[in-house]
Amino acid sequence: MYVGPNKRDFVYLTRNITCMKKKLLYAAAFILVAWSFNSCSALSNCKMCKFVEYENGSVISSGSETEYCGAELIAHEAIPDATTGSITTKVECH
Repeated sequence: MYVGPNKRDFVYLTRNITCMKKKLLYAAAFILVAWSFNSCSALSNCKMCKFVEYENGSVISSGSETEYCGAELIAHEAIPDATTGSITTKVECH
C-alpha cells in the first residue's frame, strides 16, 4: 500500500536538485571562461604581412607572409618604404 512520499525522500530529492544546480552553474562558468579565452583572438585585429621589393614598379621579390596582431601589426604597418637606387621595399599587409 502506497502512502505517498516520505519526508526522507523529499530531503534527498532537494539535495539532488541543489547538487545538480551547482554542477550546471560550474559547467556554465567553465564554458564561459573557455569561450572568453578564445574570443580574444577573434576580436583583435590581425593581418598577414610580408616585405615586397619593387624595381621600377614591378615586383622582383616577395618575402614570406607572417601574421601580426594588435600593437605588433600597428608597428609593422608603420614601417616606411625604403628606396635604394631603383629598388623599393614595402610592407604589404592584407
